[in-house]
Amino acid sequence: MMHPADQLSLIIGRIYRGGLTTTSGGNLSIKDENGDIWITPAGIDKGSLTAKDIVCVKPDGTVIGPHRPSSELPFHKAIYDMRPKMHSVIHAHPPGLVTFSVIHQIPDTSILPQARTVCGPIGFAPYDVPGSLALGEKIAAEFRKNPDYKAVIMENHGVVLCGEDIGDAYQRFETLELCARTIINAKSLGEPKYLTEEQILMLEQHIPRFQHYMNISHPSEERLLRQEICRMVRRACDQKLMSSSYGTVSMRWKDNDFLITPTGVQRWDIDEEDIVQVKDGMVEAGKHPSRATALHYEIYQKNPDVGAIILTQCPSLMGFCTTDALFNVRTIPETWIFLQDVPRFPYGSQYNDPAKVADAFKDRPCALIENDSVVVAADSIINAFDRLEVAEFAAKSLILAQGMGDLHPITDKEIEDLAVAFHVGGR
Repeated sequence: MMHPADQLSLIIGRIYRGGLTTTSGGNLSIKDENGDIWITPAGIDKGSLTAKDIVCVKPDGTVIGPHRPSSELPFHKAIYDMRPKMHSVIHAHPPGLVTFSVIHQIPDTSILPQARTVCGPIGFAPYDVPGSLALGEKIAAEFRKNPDYKAVIMENHGVVLCGEDIGDAYQRFETLELCARTIINAKSLGEPKYLTEEQILMLEQHIPRFQHYMNISHPSEERLLRQEICRMVRRACDQKLMSSSYGTVSMRWKDNDFLITPTGVQRWDIDEEDIVQVKDGMVEAGKHPSRATALHYEIYQKNPDVGAIILTQCPSLMGFCTTDALFNVRTIPETWIFLQDVPRFPYGSQYNDPAKVADAFKDRPCALIENDSVVVAADSIINAFDRLEVAEFAAKSLILAQGMGDLHPITDKEIEDLAVAFHVGGR
């Protein structure tokens, strides 16, 4: 129910704070039911843009607002003319997708399980002068090639995406950039491994099947946990440790009962009402819990000290998840204290053998699932989030170290000394 100007200022803020565009780069628009195009202005700081800065362009070309509309308005119009069911367009220059634009390649979205569905097929538009009518025509021509295109890489420029609404377009934008960065990170480590059609279908077909219960109560302490989960999901999204298309957070409520994020809701938009109770192995009626609910259930059952779990996709960690490269945290002793040696499980283990994955958390807090996610567990939600941050920082450091020289992990004896000094697991 937000006004288009408020929606645009909200989303451009996310894009800018997430490092996905610059102060002067990128533009967003929404076409409303009257045919008006609301668009970000030209030459205005993206870091401080407000709803008052958004420009309205009427169907007859009349401009209403305090600024000039974006110079890229021509290709926004071209996309809307071609795709009447699309009501939002995003254009930006995120580093990962710009990398693909300058090497004239399209990211293979089969690197991540949800990305094929979210992004759809992707086009590649030839170069023309930014802001020109010719560029708009070339982008429109690329969209015309395939009615399923909702994303087009722009040669030596960036990316343009459309959606049925701004949330749909942003989810596609964020997911495609995550694919690009994952592939780039994976190539720094070795040869990326992509999912087969059968493996991608595994995600789409896996729907948690639990009995539902009707007598649902929401005592005060349960409501507080819902608030904590939502705050942590937004924090993870803000810090690019989670995307709008993938990720699960849960917290133990009492005994082995817990609360978990739903499936089918964009992570940025999750609120307290969306959170799902899991009680005595059943879920509250009328809601759809995360596809990873069975894994969370097994971890809580087998590990009574675990109070919170985060399963997510971070760009650096996904570089390790999509290659055979060892995530060797013995190179950073402080990180080893937090994570210990991190096991790796085959893709699909979270669905096919959740009990085996859960067993790994008896003596360590972190695991990687190939091409899918990193899973961290801790006694509290803030400690789980801290471990996630530590893991992603370590992964990024190890990727940056590639080509700089040989890595020098500490010895087994030094690991044993650390384990004794900090009372943590180890061999």
